[in-house]
Parts: sequence; C-alpha cells; structure tokens
Amino acid sequence: MSQRTQTPTRHAVVERPRRAVAVLAVAAATFSVVTTEMLPVGLLTSIGTGLHVSDGTAGLAVTLPGLVAALAALLLPVAVRRADRRTVLALLMALLAVADVASALAPAFGVLLAARVLVGVCIGGVWAVAAGLGARLAGPERAGRATAVIFSGIAVASVLGVPAGTLLGELAGWRWGFAALAGLALAVSVLLVTVLPRLPAQEGVRLGAFPGLLRIGRLRAGLLAVTLLVTGHFAAYTYVRPVLERVPGIGAGLISGLLLAYGTAGIVGNFAGGAVAARDPRRALSAISAGLGAVVLLMVPAGASPAASVALLVAWGLAYGGVSVSAQNWVMAAAPHAREAASALFAGVFNVAIALGAFAGGRVADSRGAGAVLWLGGGLAGLALLAVVCAGGSRHAAGAATGTR
Repeated sequence: MSQRTQTPTRHAVVERPRRAVAVLAVAAATFSVVTTEMLPVGLLTSIGTGLHVSDGTAGLAVTLPGLVAALAALLLPVAVRRADRRTVLALLMALLAVADVASALAPAFGVLLAARVLVGVCIGGVWAVAAGLGARLAGPERAGRATAVIFSGIAVASVLGVPAGTLLGELAGWRWGFAALAGLALAVSVLLVTVLPRLPAQEGVRLGAFPGLLRIGRLRAGLLAVTLLVTGHFAAYTYVRPVLERVPGIGAGLISGLLLAYGTAGIVGNFAGGAVAARDPRRALSAISAGLGAVVLLMVPAGASPAASVALLVAWGLAYGGVSVSAQNWVMAAAPHAREAASALFAGVFNVAIALGAFAGGRVADSRGAGAVLWLGGGLAGLALLAVVCAGGSRHAAGAATGTR
C-alpha cells in the first residue's frame, strides 16, 4: 500500500469505479427524505379523513417537518461534529425508516405529527451533511457534477417519488404509502454503509461558527439571494394549481400532466445549472433569478393562452431546477474553509424560505386572489437578482467551489 493511501487527505479516497455509485447513494438519501417530506401533499385528504381532522389541520404534516428541518440543519452538525459522516447519514436514514413506520401506524393525528418531527430532523440532517460531500467523494475536479447528482434526488423526488407514493396511497390506503417509504429508507441506509468510504469529520462544527460565517459578505449575499428566490418561488408555486385552473382549456385532469412536465424540466435545470455553477456560481444564480422572475411575471398576461401558459410552466421548472445546486456552489465558494458549517447554514435558510414562501403566498392569495401570488413571486426573484449582481465578481469563487486555485 502506498504512503498516499495511508495518509489522511482532505478528500475521501474513493476508487474511480466506486465514485459514481457513492454519489448516487447519497442522491438516494436526498430522494428519500424529500419524498417523505412531500408525500402528505398528495395524500392530504386521505390523511385528514383517516385521522378525523380537517384538510387545513392535516397540512401541518407538511409545515412542521420543514420548520424542524431548518433547526436540525443548524444543530445536528454541531451535535455530531466528530462523527463519521457515513455513519451519520446511515443512522439518519434508519431514523427516517422508524418515522415512516410510526406514520403508517399512527392511531391519531398527534402521533403522526410526532413522527413528522423526526422526519424534519432527518431532512435537515441529511441535507446539511450530504450537500458538501460532492468534492470528498468524486474529487475536486468533479465536485460540481457530483453536487448536481446529489441534488438531483430532490428533483427526482418531485417527479417520481411523490407521484408514486401518492398512487400507492390511493390504491392501497395512505398508510401503505408511508410503509413503502420506510422500506426504501432502510434499504438506502444499508446501501450507504455498503458503498460509502469512511468519511471522518473534517471540521468540528460549532454554534459559534455561524455568526462568523455571516460576517463573510459574499456568503451573506448568497443567502439573501436564496431567501428571496426560494420565498418567491414557493409563494407562487404553492398556488400554481388554481392559477392554471383559470386558463381556458386546461382542466383538472391536464394539470397533473403539466406538473409532471414541470418536474421533468426541473431535473434538466438541475444539471444545467450545476454545470454552469461549477465554473461560475454568480452567473448561474443571475441567470436563474432573471429567468425565474421573468417567467413567473409573464404567467400573468399569458393566462388567456393555454400554449403560452404551458410553455412558461415548463420554463419555470427549468429555471427553478437549478436553484439548489447553484446556490450550494455559491456557498461552497464563499466559505471553502468551512464547507459543512456553511452547508448547514444554507440548508437552514432554504427550509425557512420554503415555509415563509408558502405562508406569504397564502396570505396574498386569500386577500388578493391566486393571480396576485405571481406578482409577489416575480418581484422577489427580481430582488434576488439585484442581490446577486451587487455581490460582485466570482472568478475566485468559482475556483474555490471546485477546490482549485
């Protein structure tokens, strides 16, 4: 054995044939947590009927995990700061399996909410740890592509995971949807232990690290842009169904197919955005912010044209699909010395923005109508573009993001 393989290095030593398998295993973890997070959206009425609560109350099964995830993303890396990351990810997936089993067997809504708190812990923990593993698993020269693959689990969950779980829930009962996800989570836990190398903690994440990171101007600008962009997106997208239902010629049956097309475009956008962001995260986020803002605002006058509305919805998915991976590259570039702490901060901000967007969109929709959320979403995307532009150049950041100088 050579001296090089015996000496700890900054990145995990992964044999080339195993790199892709290791990265895909982490992507399977992100797929599992996001599918579990969003499954109640498709089963909301069934859950409410089965546990004797209103649809509005059943919606807490979606809101609560998001809020818990924001806290978990910050606190869990601190709690496990010395633990091997392979072990952390595998245990989080095992905990997700337990939470899904508890959800499937829940005799009352309170028990389901308790299980969903555990889901929130898993979401925040997996996101915070997995987001920064691209370079460690694939090497710095392939960090951008590996990060895009890891985040593709999020997009694929929307396109395949949630619809498949919803279909199973409709055919066999909502409890079986959670039971199937429990089996998936357990399988992914075993997969992670099998294919990932040892991933010793590279840095001891402490709560005191977060205020220090926020003193980095470039990181603050990126987090501000993410907050505005994600809040704007979810303010508008949460209510995209009633917006589409107002378009002549688009019936309720067609909307499901359109949302599938939106999700498919999101997968393409994830990899396209990741390719650009690996070289220049500022350019990627600028293009995404401008494109998303324009598309959402154009949905307003396009409401009378089915063809234009469909085209814009697909373009919306393409633009938003690149947000997560591009923002992650920005964060890594802004704080290359504290990648995991910065990833945890990013995950916390992202989840808070999701909840804030859905809440703000609901208030606007109730007071001014569903169409008004498009103005809100487009306006916030425009402010995100301003934040990115004001952040300055990014050549140094692009090199830092990929581990080069």
